[in-house]
Amino acid sequence: MNRPVAATHASTVADLLAPLIEIDDRGVWFEDGFRSWTDHLADAALLAGVLRGRLSDDRPRHVGVLLPNTPVFSALFAAAARHGFVLVGLNTTRRGDALAADIARAECQIVLCGDDTRHLLDGLDLGGTRVVDVDSPEWAAAVIAGEPAPLADASPDDLLMLIFTSGTTGDPKAVRCTHRTFATSGPMLADRFDIGPNDVAYLSMPMFHSNAMIAGWCVAVAGGASIALRRSFSARGFVDDVHRYGVTYANYVGKPMHYILATDPRPDDAASPLRIMYGNEASARDRLRFSERFGCRVVDGFGSTEGGVAITRTPDTPDDALGPLREPTAVVDVDTAEPVPAGVVGEIVNLSGPGLFAGYHNDPDATADRMRGGIYHTGDLAWVDDAGYLHFAGRLGDWLRVDGENIGTGPIERILLRHPAIRQVAVHGVPVEIGDEIEAVLVADVLTADDLSQFLSAQEDLGPKQWPHRVRLVDELPETATFKTVKRLLASDATLPTWRRDGRVYRAAT
Repeated sequence: MNRPVAATHASTVADLLAPLIEIDDRGVWFEDGFRSWTDHLADAALLAGVLRGRLSDDRPRHVGVLLPNTPVFSALFAAAARHGFVLVGLNTTRRGDALAADIARAECQIVLCGDDTRHLLDGLDLGGTRVVDVDSPEWAAAVIAGEPAPLADASPDDLLMLIFTSGTTGDPKAVRCTHRTFATSGPMLADRFDIGPNDVAYLSMPMFHSNAMIAGWCVAVAGGASIALRRSFSARGFVDDVHRYGVTYANYVGKPMHYILATDPRPDDAASPLRIMYGNEASARDRLRFSERFGCRVVDGFGSTEGGVAITRTPDTPDDALGPLREPTAVVDVDTAEPVPAGVVGEIVNLSGPGLFAGYHNDPDATADRMRGGIYHTGDLAWVDDAGYLHFAGRLGDWLRVDGENIGTGPIERILLRHPAIRQVAVHGVPVEIGDEIEAVLVADVLTADDLSQFLSAQEDLGPKQWPHRVRLVDELPETATFKTVKRLLASDATLPTWRRDGRVYRAAT
């Protein structure tokens, strides 16, 4: 086995990091620089020492980080884990009052920014929150003159990081992520993919998001591997970086593989060192194409920032399924919370309780709603086939009412993506006098109304009430920083559709 045994017994992130203190041959790559784990953790101790003198014990010791993926961000997370404060991941795509509200909700005493992000805070009313530029000469001098912070005691249920949800269906919520959240998931994934000292994990997903920290950073640390950081995701830069750093493991969320596949193939793609690509929400078509092009294994999982439910694909899982339904995960009626039979859409829940969910910070109502009846409610819809595999049917907010029947958007989106010309799709509801009309928003290469009509007529698993009433062709879909489609922006767009359905034929909308 490739992975250090010690990581399997870790209960905190500090435990995960302990075996790396004297590791000089592995560490963190960034652009043209490299810091061994020994030096990186020494950097973390110095950062913690400087922050210690600036944090008041009279308020929550919360430090906001408004930075791209840099060694400073990585060192700050290690500093929080080993030296006793809470890191707050701030979304670098948030702006104005929304960003200020996130900082206030998370109770940040300090916000750390840099040359890339300082301007995002200009003119904002942050109350008593102190802003520090980590790229400034003043900060550099303070770190050089500072003393390493002492180690702090940590327990599995201690709060370590606040990570905001993506906000695809509403305002982002600050998820309370404990040491247990990271120390459970990191070793599990490292063991699953045999990540060890010979591996290099690539982090290009934003580190303010759980995907990068749980499925990337913690996996590398648990395996005693190196990390290659990229400031922000670049489809064109991905292949270069894989070869440059010898990347063997990478994580994704949303559509990055789709964007990578849109770049020109290289003769050495299949000879890259990449062996595992792990994430969620990629289409079956993109998973297959990526695996073939780069000669690696692509594993798509199901989970959320909250950590209440995790569904793992098995080798025999159908391409369009999430994975097998296994206790304590269940699919229940949205209104009664009773299990639904095979083929019926319901909500995915954790019947055993919260899982790794530790609540939303400063939002007891949202926490209580997520834990209704003592079980964890994902807000995600799915149905189970006769073989026991889960199939995603959209978010609860995507639930459409068509002719008196509840319709999930997920199955419609998957069917539309079968068309070779359709690259991206988002299905949402348009309220009408009674119920909803279905609108499909498509990014497509060359597509005609007749072509779409004929294609949908040939799809035997598309029910008569699942046919989109309206189709809108666009150049791109609105996305979050983590490449998830923001359907609420589509729903608020009053643009006329490109085509409307007349029976089973689409015609230009007038």
